[in-house]
Order: sequence, then structure tokens, then C-alpha cells
Amino acid sequence: MADKTPHGPLELGADMDYQEHEKTYSMFLGLAKYVTLMCVALLVAMAFGFFTSAGFFSATILFILLCGLGVFLLR
Repeated sequence: MADKTPHGPLELGADMDYQEHEKTYSMFLGLAKYVTLMCVALLVAMAFGFFTSAGFFSATILFILLCGLGVFLLR
């Protein structure tokens, strides 16, 4: 049987494209930031709609306002 163990330095693959890595990580952080904003706004609007006499439409308007304010502040 042939010996297939490497004898030289191990090949670790292609060189890293650090510029592409930074761009992807930046996109991930932006996505995580805005998804977190939407979740918090949804929870606040749901609490407002369920625990007050405001109702569904007032909670929807609050959700839209919170999302708009959050996007403005997070830029």
C-alpha cells in the first residue's frame, strides 16, 4: 500500500480575503442591530396593545413609530 501521509508543509488553503471578511462581518453586525431593534419594538408594541386599552391599531402605529425612530437613531 502506498504511504499517503504528507511529507512537506501542510497546505492550509487559499490566502484569506480580509477585505471581503470585513465586509461580511459589517453586514452581519448591521443585520443583527436592526433585527434586535425590530424585536424590541415588537415587544414594546405588544405590551402596549395587550396591557392597555389602546388596542391593535394603536399598537401597530406605536410599532411603526418605534421602528422609524430606532432606524433614525441607529444610523
